[in-house]
Parts: sequence; structure tokens; C-alpha cells
Amino acid sequence: MQQASGASALRRLTTVDEVTAVIGRPPSVVMLKQISALDAGCRSVLAHSPVAAFGYRDADGTSRTTFVGGTPGFTRIHSPTRISFSLPGPGEPHGPVSLFFLLPGVGEILRVNGSVAAHRSARTAVDIEEAYVHCAQAVLRSRLWQPPAPKAEPIAGISGDGPLRRPGVAEFLAAAPFLALSTWDSSGGSDTSPRGDRSAVARILDGRTLVIADRKGNKRADTLHNLLQDDRLSLAALVPGRSGVLHVRGRGAVTDDPALLETMALRGMPPHLALLVDVEDAEVTGSDALVRARLWIPGAHLGRGPMPDMMAVAGKHLAAGSAEADGGPPAFLLKALGAIPCLTRLLRLVADRGYRSGLQKEGYEDIEPGAGERRRGFLRRRATNGGGTQDPLREVRVAEVRKETPSAVTLVLEDTGGNSRPFGFRPGQFFTLVTDIDGRPVRRAYSASSAPGSSRLEVTVKHVAGGHFSTHVHQSLRVGDRLAVRGPSGSFHTGQKSPDEMVLVAAGSGVTPMMSMIRTQLADRSARGRIALLYSSRSEDEIIFDADLTRLAADHPDRLSVTHVLTRRDGRLDADGVRRWVTGLSPGRDAHYYVCGPEPLMNAVQGALSGLEVPDKRVHHERYTSGAVGTGGATTVPQEMAVEDNGRPVGTAVVEAGQTLLDAGLASGLPMPHSCTVGNCGECLVRLRSGEVTQNEPNCLTADQKADGYVLACVSCPLSKVTLDIADPSPIDRVDGAQ
Repeated sequence: MQQASGASALRRLTTVDEVTAVIGRPPSVVMLKQISALDAGCRSVLAHSPVAAFGYRDADGTSRTTFVGGTPGFTRIHSPTRISFSLPGPGEPHGPVSLFFLLPGVGEILRVNGSVAAHRSARTAVDIEEAYVHCAQAVLRSRLWQPPAPKAEPIAGISGDGPLRRPGVAEFLAAAPFLALSTWDSSGGSDTSPRGDRSAVARILDGRTLVIADRKGNKRADTLHNLLQDDRLSLAALVPGRSGVLHVRGRGAVTDDPALLETMALRGMPPHLALLVDVEDAEVTGSDALVRARLWIPGAHLGRGPMPDMMAVAGKHLAAGSAEADGGPPAFLLKALGAIPCLTRLLRLVADRGYRSGLQKEGYEDIEPGAGERRRGFLRRRATNGGGTQDPLREVRVAEVRKETPSAVTLVLEDTGGNSRPFGFRPGQFFTLVTDIDGRPVRRAYSASSAPGSSRLEVTVKHVAGGHFSTHVHQSLRVGDRLAVRGPSGSFHTGQKSPDEMVLVAAGSGVTPMMSMIRTQLADRSARGRIALLYSSRSEDEIIFDADLTRLAADHPDRLSVTHVLTRRDGRLDADGVRRWVTGLSPGRDAHYYVCGPEPLMNAVQGALSGLEVPDKRVHHERYTSGAVGTGGATTVPQEMAVEDNGRPVGTAVVEAGQTLLDAGLASGLPMPHSCTVGNCGECLVRLRSGEVTQNEPNCLTADQKADGYVLACVSCPLSKVTLDIADPSPIDRVDGAQ
């Protein structure tokens, strides 16, 4: 709701007594729930929580609130009083900080306050001073875990200049029912608390002023007391179903202006106070943490055991706090009550009734305090029935790291936990490896170099200068380390049955899928087909699988021949050289040709085979290149994206400024095809039905695919409203040699 300006004339509260006169004092039982170290209940919450709000100040005192995490258990627990997590930026946190941890489908949150112990390599360590369970009212008011509300009406003109007039800000605020608000006191304390409301949690008064209703709660009023001492604040707002975050920072004040409060009344019940925010900066950005956390996708966070019972966690905190305090409930009595069977369920019913009664008195309707419990049951049913959009990742451990050349190693991977399921794929296909590097998930696609059907998977990784993933593999990955694989994927393979005669041409690491083809064919004792490999390397010590190829050729002289070209000695392999080699082989009319390497090699082989009149249907090829990580020239305004499957509507999403089509689609639970996520493998190929996008170059799209309107969702950003079709296209070339 827009209000006329004049925010500066609104009455402010300036003393603790004025605030207390309105709010009252918190009951002693509320303060007794605080504990000074993480207990088993807190550790369980951290193990299940995929995202947390984090409030901090950087070295120059700038206040910031953001969301961190991305996967359940993202927080590392070093001791009962120290945790750490990834904070890629902006700014380096200093001094007092605060967090609250969200559990999808659960109303209560876990709040943790402390101070920065260290910040190295984008990872922040926090010394904990207090932790406690916060009531569910903010989540319930906002309906955070319920289906997203219909699209908000556009906001009319905003009076005055200021940050709230920036692109996408007003529209985001109109749809945001939930935010995290961070404040600090003058004695070294920090507080990040949730705020939730029906429809918009924060409303615009003018181009630089927000108002946030302060409705009845547990009377702690930490935020209000902090603002009386230090008026600097920051907040981060969410819209259910979107992966963007509105970041705001400015200065706050507390008001009890009756006319203003009346504009925020629900069924005639105004809030008792409101916060006025003089906004200094506001920006909507895509959030990597929310993209990966997939908060609103059913079934996204199953498999870690039952969710913690927040009532039981709070009860144990109360018992611990009572044991250390005078005048509280006897600790032995609380512990005895906690041991009574089914008491926690009874407390949940009592709490839900209290939530419902209190919120209805504030003017809220259709309150479902137990929605979190019912939603968790819904998630389990969806998972059992095959619903949801879970990412089919398979956790593996590194069983061996085998050095092939000075710049290439083979990773031997096996299932964790003693499982021995075989890795099924077709020779030539690739797998996507996923691991965390500096707190961020990194995916790269690598062809399998082993034969299918074994309980161990081998992928060979060549070190690329500046390659983020390959550098990690060569410098940091060790036997016993864990990562995940996704796949198999790719249309470059020999099919269910290998052709009787295969002609292979490879350069550099392009030999890896060829090695899988060779090993598979030669392991089949019933097969009698011929394999010829033309392999280009820079020098003799850079020949990947040199010893294996030599041995296999010696063991199967009638079935495998290997010809090496060393570019430092022989010069670059060109079309004439390929033509002479193929002519000398005298391959049969039914031979199939497989080619993998960089663009110059692909062009040389294509020219040679065209001159020899080899039919296109018997030539299979894939390039490798390096898709850039960022996208240039993308719009700074969020854009709508509609997704279809062969013309049938699938769903919609909002692509935040700077976000890719793939990230937005996955965050909204849409079944977007994908694998490597960096433009290398071609699995995210979609047809652009309408609108305009910008995408990174180079990538693995062919000229024909571009002409047909295809784009790669993982490296494309919209410049306008877009419609995509995710129907499976005809088989395409894939990019290999990921970095």
C-alpha cells in the first residue's frame, strides 16, 4: 500500500520505557530458553537446515543481511560453541553477527547469536554466545511454506526519488511476505529476526521510506531495543517460489503513529507499533543459496532422517536454562515432564492452538499452525510416489587417483557406505562430477574412460590452466574424499551394440571416451570387429593412456591399431593427414567414425571424411570447449520465464537480475534438463519460443542449433520476457574437456 510522503513528521519512540509501555516485558520462560552452546537438538536443526539468514557488518561498518547455505548441513560444527559456513560476499564480516536457520515446512526457527572468529577463503567461523528456538508466528503470518500467492498487482507511481525506485525493487516488495531483519546494540550484540505478514511484509511510503508492521509476539523486542541504541539496520526479503533476494540497508526508527498504524490494520486490528526504514540502498539479486536450497520444491530435502521436533528442542533448552537460573520452573520437573510419552505431541497441539488464537486476534484468517507437520507428510508421500524434482546425484568416494601424464589424472570412484552397484552407461557417455570448492558447488562433465558395468567408475581429468574444477582435482582431491556424480548423459556413444568396425580420431583429452569404447569392445570375447585409433598429442609424455594403449594393441594386434601424431614433432593434424590415414586403413562401407577434440580437429576430420564421401549418419562427433562462467550484457531487471514441453505449459518462474534461465527454473521446481551447468555438455539445450536472451560464448551450440532457435539454459540470461520449450530435441553434439 502506498502512503503519501511526510514520513519525517511521524512520531518516533526514543526510550526503552516508551517501548516497554506498548510491548510489555517478556515472560521469564521466554528468556530461559536461551542456551550458550549447541546441544543435540541444535545440531540436528543445523544438519537439516538448507539455508539461514545471516546479519553482519563489514570492516567499514556497513550493515548487511543475506541468506547463506544451499544444502542441508551446510553449516560445519567445530565444537559446541563454534560453527562455520561459506560467505562468498560481499564484504568481510567483523564483530557481532546473528543468524536464524530455516527448516522447510516448519514454523519455528533456530536463532544463533555470536561474533566472528575468523574469515578465510570465503568461509566464516562464528563463536556462539546464545541459541534458542523462535516461535512460528512470522512464518505462519507469511504463509512461507504454502503455495506461492498469485502475482501481486503492479505498484502505482512512487513519490519522491530514492533507492526504492530502482528496477524490480517495488515489484519485489509488493510480493514479499517474509524478511530477515538485522540490528545491533551498543554493547556488542547482534540480532537477526524474522518478520512475516500477509501479502507484503514491508510497504513503501515514498522513494526512500519503508514501513514494517510490528505485530504482537513474545515481547522480547530485541529489534526495537537495538534501534534505540544504534539505528543502522539491514534486511533481506523473500518471495516464495523465487530465488531472488531483496537486500536493503538503511536506518530505522520505531513509531506508534495512530494514523499510520491504521493503514496496516487487519480486520480492524492495527499493529501495536511499526518500524520506519530510511532506505540508503536497495537491490534485487539472484541468490546462489536459494537456488541450491530449493526451499519450495517438494521432496528436495528428504533422506536425512526425520525433521527435528522443534517443541522438543525448545523444551530441552528451557530445562537447561531453568537449571542455571533462579525463580524459573524447577529443572527436574521439566526433565521429568519431557520423559512422559507423547508429551511433545501434546505440547505441539497446545502451541498450535496458541498460535491460532493469537493470530486470529490480530486479524489473520485461515491460519494453519500445523501446516508444517502436514507438509512434511506431503513431502514424504511425494517422494514415495516418485513426485518432486529431486536431483539424481549419486554420492561416491575417491578410491584411487592414478597419474596418467604430468597434466592428466584418472579418478577411480566407488559408492560410499560399502555399496557396490555397477555404473551403467554406454561407452562414450559422460558423467557430471559435483563437489564444493570454497563453499560453492561446482559441476563439470567428464567422459567415462572405463568400461560400463563395473562397481568402479573411472573418469580422466586433464588440468587446464585457470580451470577451477580441474585445478581442484589435481591439487586438492585425495583418496577418501567424497563427491557426487550425475549421469550418464550424452548422445556420443557406440549404442547398445558396438559397430563391427570403429574408426576413432581424438586429440588431447578427447581420447577419454574413446578409451571406454576400446576397453568395452576388446573385453567382449565374442566380438571380432576392428578398431583403429588416430590420436594427436603435443608430445610423447602427454599421451594419455600410453601404456594401456600399447599393451592393448600388443594383446589384440588383429583388432586394435593405434597411430600417434605428436604435434611438436609432426606438426598439427590436418585434413590431408586424416585423409591419408583413413585411406591407408581401407575401412569397410559399414564402419562408424567417432571424433572428439577441439574445433580445428573437428573441422579437419569433417573435411577429410566429406572428401571420402563417408555418409553423415556414420560420423559421430563431439567438441570440447570452455563455456564462460558469467553472462555479459544481461538485463538488470527480473524477467518472467514461461516453460513448455512440446507446446504444453509446464510452469513459470521469475529470472532474477544476473541469473541464468536454468537456475531460475530449478529454483522454481521446473523440470529443466541439465548436467554440467557451465555450457560444456549440451544437456540443457532448450528452444527459445519467444523473447530474447544473451548467452556466453564459446559454448557447444552448433550453427544449425542456433539457427533453429536453441539456447543453453545454463549460460543464458533473459533480456525480456521469454518462453522456452524443454521438449527433448534430436541428438546433439556434446562439449567435453570441462575445466
